[in-house]
Amino acid sequence: MEILHRLELAASLVEWQALGARLFRCPLCGPSVIIQLNASAIGVRCLRCAASAITMSLVSVLEKEVGALRGLHVYELSSRGPLVNWLRRRAGRFTCSEYFNGVPLGEVMNGVQCQDVQQLTYASASFDVCTSTEVFEHVPDDSRGFAELHRVLRPGGRLVFSVPIVSAAKTVERAVMERGTLRYLLPPEYHGDRIRGQGQVLVYRDYGLDIADRVKAHGFRDARLVEPTHQLRGWARPIVVATA
Repeated sequence: MEILHRLELAASLVEWQALGARLFRCPLCGPSVIIQLNASAIGVRCLRCAASAITMSLVSVLEKEVGALRGLHVYELSSRGPLVNWLRRRAGRFTCSEYFNGVPLGEVMNGVQCQDVQQLTYASASFDVCTSTEVFEHVPDDSRGFAELHRVLRPGGRLVFSVPIVSAAKTVERAVMERGTLRYLLPPEYHGDRIRGQGQVLVYRDYGLDIADRVKAHGFRDARLVEPTHQLRGWARPIVVATA
């Protein structure tokens, strides 16, 4: 099933005029070939483990900023994919979750716990590291999400995550949830994920260069954008690193 998913994903991403490949050392799986399926960071993949340039950027920064994960409890806001596989092998303890529509928070569906980052069911100071890739642009109230991750991190713990960042100074809200009613401020934009499929996940905001300040405002003593050290050329994605 995993191979079939990879083939389906590759087919959906291919732009023939952008195709390219070269030898490369993947930060997740070692010597490999990096392939460019299209011009976006999500379309640049490791041939061996299928990690995108976004995931490779995050792992590169995680190893630089946190180091060895042995002995640490890591929480990841997804349950599938190359990052989850990599964290399972390296973390001392590993917890992951997904948000499932209609499933009570904390309950398990198909072996995966349902969590909403806006109201996590975990006890305070449960984790040493929290990670996510391309999640917070889809969270209706990201302020509550950042505050919740600060709550469940132990003092000195790290939040390491990626979101799409535009060159604007300020984040622009595209949609807001007001008393349970969705209101669009800009024409709706959708992304895809492994559970809901392509074009099914609403984008609530376009993050600007103020993303680190937005995170720091929710209790973190430090937050900054960190560039990957790995040789990803023009495909690298800056990663947000915050300290609880």
